[in-house]
Amino acid sequence: MTTIEAVAELRREFSRRGWDTKAPKRIVFELSLHVSIAMAGIALFMICHHPALRVLGILISSIGCMGVGTNTHTSTHYGTSDKRWVNEALSYFGYPMFLGLSATYWWHKHVVLHHPAPNVVGVDGDADLLPWFAITADEVHASSGLRRFYYKRLQFWLFPLALAMNDFSIQSGGWAHVLRALRHRNERKTAHWIDLGALVLHYVLWIGVPLLFWPLPAVAAFYILRGVLLGYAMYAILAPGHFPAEAQRLTEEARHGADFFAVQTAGTVSFRTGVLGRYLCSGLEYQVEHHLFPNISHVHYPEVSVVVQQFCAERGLSYRSYSWGMALWKSWEVLRFPQPVVGHVPVPAQASPSSV
Repeated sequence: MTTIEAVAELRREFSRRGWDTKAPKRIVFELSLHVSIAMAGIALFMICHHPALRVLGILISSIGCMGVGTNTHTSTHYGTSDKRWVNEALSYFGYPMFLGLSATYWWHKHVVLHHPAPNVVGVDGDADLLPWFAITADEVHASSGLRRFYYKRLQFWLFPLALAMNDFSIQSGGWAHVLRALRHRNERKTAHWIDLGALVLHYVLWIGVPLLFWPLPAVAAFYILRGVLLGYAMYAILAPGHFPAEAQRLTEEARHGADFFAVQTAGTVSFRTGVLGRYLCSGLEYQVEHHLFPNISHVHYPEVSVVVQQFCAERGLSYRSYSWGMALWKSWEVLRFPQPVVGHVPVPAQASPSSV
């Protein structure tokens, strides 16, 4: 049985167990809790004047905002509802309107480019941090002089500081994507206009409305500090899936010459967390499962994971899972010990008919 046939059988098993059904009510309920947490943090920051309470307010609001992002990430993969418009409406709500992150940019960068080719150099933009940081040995070897000294000696230590700009960098990338699309008639779509409107509404809601009640310094401080914390939160949840050295960096030739599912598992690792972490991550800790079955609602991933691990073992596919703390350390450590780009992906083993 080929891997494609085995995956098809696995999908049929998911259907028998009800794991391919969407859970819109539960996911929207979780989303409402995330939004409430974010709003509670804002109120705490603006109403209280004690520095400790204000710091607590920013932390609480940032956690809620990150939860909105991970929750609606399921919607960007059409995993929340069977109705396409519901998924897209929630995507526009969570990304451009609530977080100020372009939805069309995310769909292009994450769904179109990243998911088919995770960690494939030259295709997956998430695997390319140049010129600021080099995460592969090939990038270090291609440099010289002061740049090579920086990559080998300094980038590991400076990277945590740069993460403070992570959220703002993604925001600016999204704006550039939307404006570029709107300037070119052959690229312009209705989705870009909706995206633009939601991005503008983001600043109205997060800056314009608060200015009706609080002074500009407080509103600006909250928005900036929340953005800084979101930059770290995004890294903490998204980086462990693909940054550790165990998540191989692949050449495009290796990708085209390999089994699709082998590529997905070779460039991806999962991480483990507790109950609160699972609520915050909304399934993003199950990265291997998500890359193999991205359209499944995240509420099913804990159960799906057991079957996927067995499937990977039987098919000779990679499956790595670490504690959240270890995965985070490995995501940072790769900047100190960059790994080579791999030009070959192991061919999955052929399972016997009785093993699937």
